[in-house]
Parts: sequence; structure tokens; C-alpha cells
Amino acid sequence: MTLTDGRRPGDRAVAADHVSLRRNNLSVVLRHVRESGPKSRARIAADTGLNKATVSSLVAELVERGLLREGPADSTRALGRPGQLVELDGSGVCGIGAEINVDYIAISALDLAGDTVIERRDPLDVAHLDPSTTLDKVADLVREAVTAVQARAGQLAGVTVAVPGLVQGDTGDLKLAPNLGWGEIQVIQEMRSRLGEPSYPLHVDNEANLAALAAYSELRKNTPVQDLVLLTGAVGVGGGMVSNGHLLRGGRGYSGEVGHMPVAPPGRTCGCGRTGCWETVVSLSALLHKATDRDDPVRDPSLDVEQRLAGITRRAEAGDARTLTALNEVGTWLGIGGAILVNILNPDVLVLGGYFAVLGPWLKEPLEKAIRDRVIAPDGGGCQVVRSDLGFAAAVRGGAQISLEQVLVDPTVIGRVDSGVAQ
Repeated sequence: MTLTDGRRPGDRAVAADHVSLRRNNLSVVLRHVRESGPKSRARIAADTGLNKATVSSLVAELVERGLLREGPADSTRALGRPGQLVELDGSGVCGIGAEINVDYIAISALDLAGDTVIERRDPLDVAHLDPSTTLDKVADLVREAVTAVQARAGQLAGVTVAVPGLVQGDTGDLKLAPNLGWGEIQVIQEMRSRLGEPSYPLHVDNEANLAALAAYSELRKNTPVQDLVLLTGAVGVGGGMVSNGHLLRGGRGYSGEVGHMPVAPPGRTCGCGRTGCWETVVSLSALLHKATDRDDPVRDPSLDVEQRLAGITRRAEAGDARTLTALNEVGTWLGIGGAILVNILNPDVLVLGGYFAVLGPWLKEPLEKAIRDRVIAPDGGGCQVVRSDLGFAAAVRGGAQISLEQVLVDPTVIGRVDSGVAQ
């Protein structure tokens, strides 16, 4: 039997398989150059196992799509005519990450090479605003970032919104964000409506997961780390876990809510309504409760969180006894909970993010002591404690990276530079 256009029934499947195979090979070449640096076509072929003619064709298409570019001659070649190196471009391909947190909202746009197009964080007392008002303001930030991408004639891969709460993996719906006081909200649908049903993809994810991905990418530049736990702290405490290079999300995407481990003594009520949660003794609000009086300016949520932490830092550097006592106590509790995670997951690295990173010089010593005392494996299971250099930008950068990931999975989502139309 033949179809009306002359093809046999199996031809369509063959054509689909060919398209799928080419997309996969484009992804292989793009990832290889992105992770390994400039390579000649011959070296790419040798490293990936693809034949040279196929690599030449794939590189040509990736150059047309603005994802790779021709580099200098290969000076490492000893004999014969030097080959031309191929290097990552992607300066016109951008992903955007946005974040909603208890006392700020933020935005970041990165290109495929990891360079920042725009980054901004605005103090905002989200916990005392209704969700609609907050989402309006986040949409304004997204529009600002989209404009910045368009100003450089860039193509937008997508937008990922980070939230400090439970995000259902299959739908992307926010189920609960206790420290925001938010219940079930269809964040993607709400943002789509505010942004005028945009053509670019929209995603939502847990902020600690995205921060962990950003920290993992940063550490991988200098260290062959495969397993890490990131602890990020502000008003709440979250955790992101990477195992063998993959983010651990759990069955429904609810993993990482380490702040609600019941390890603290009964006392202060957590934002989730329970007592005994870990974050009641290690969150920024817990530290401020121990170190400051109620009317202290560093408790003012209208101030940028980095300004507030700068005040705590100055007091610690000046040797203020109350501040140092509070930091030691929080660091010890941080180590008690951290030891549980190290015993269970045995990560290569425990990364301190958020406010833990800023105040790391005072938190790290009591934390490490608690881990040494409580982790059963010798030398704390080989786990190294490090401070993230990403500050409070980790989640938005992780969101931008997630948005760019689909380009690495399928480079054909980006239009060819000469036509501007994805093929």
C-alpha cells in the first residue's frame, strides 16, 4: 500500500526518527562544546563518536542558529593544516529566572554562555501582600527582563519562576508556601494572564532546587563534584539535593523541605503552623530574634536583606557578644540538622546559600563541629562545607539555567539567525 503522496506508511516513521536523531545529535555536539570548551570538528567527532561529515553538518546548523561560532585555528595540532576551532556562542539566546520570596522579588536573565543580561532584586514584604499584588509586581520585572533581552536582538528560551514552597512536579502548580501565607495557586496560569499569553515557555519550581542547580553549575567549573546538598536560608529554610549530577525532586516534586524536619525543641511556632521545625532555630528570623530587639532596624522587612545582614556583619566583626552568641547557637543547630542530611545522603559538599553564606564566617565553625560530632562516617563522611558565591541570586540564576536547558535538549527551538524562524 502507498499513500496519496507516493510514500509508504513506514516512511513517516522513518522521517520522524531521522528528525529525532538529528535533534539528539545537535544536542550532543552543543553540550560537548559548552562543557568542554572550544574544539575542532575532528576532535568533536572523536570525542562524541559521530563521524566527521555528520559533525560538520551539525556544527554548520548550530552556527546558523547562533549557538556556536567559528573560533581561532587549533594551535595544538602538531602536523598538517591546523583545524578551525568551534566555540560556544549563544549570546543571543537567553533564559530568565524570577523569584518570589518572603521579603523580596528578583529577576535575572542569562545568555547561553552564562553572561548576565540583567539582574535585579527589589525589597518587598510579600508575606503581608495578597498574592495578586505580588504576581503583578513579578510580571513587571519579567517584562523588564524580556525588554532587556529583546534590546540585544536576543531570542528568549523561557521564563522560570522560583517560589519558596511545594511545587507539584507534573503540573508546576504551587501547593503550599507557608512562609508566604499562600495556599494552592496556579502560578503559571496567573503569570500567563498577566504577561498576555506569551509565546515563550513558562515554568515554576522550588527556589531551593533552582539554587542547588546554580550552585552545582558553579562548583563544577573548578571541582568534579557529583553529589551536593545546598541549604538556603532567609525567613524560611530550604534544601536542594543533587545526586550523581541529577536534582532529587521526589515522587511528586516535593523534596527539599528540610526546614520542616522536626529536630528543634518545642517553642516558636513555624510558618507551617507546627512547632519543632528546624527553621524555627536556624532561619534568619530565628537569628534576629536571638540577636536583636523587636524595634531593631535590621528586623525591618522593607530594607533589602543584604542591608540587614550588613548590620549583623558589622556587629559580629566588632565583637558584639549578643550577636556572636546568637551566631554560634544558630551555627550549632545548623550543624545538627545538617548532620542528619549528611548521614542520609553522604554528599561530597554541603553548600551554604542565602543568609547562611553571608554569615558563613561565624556559622561555619560550630556547624562543622556539630557535623563531626554527629555524622557516623569517619571525617564527617568526607563532606566538605563551602559557602556559595552566588548570594541571593542563586535561585534566579538557576531559573534562567532551567529555562535555557530546553535549548540544550533541543537546539532546533532556536530559529536560524538568517531567517529568525525556528525550524
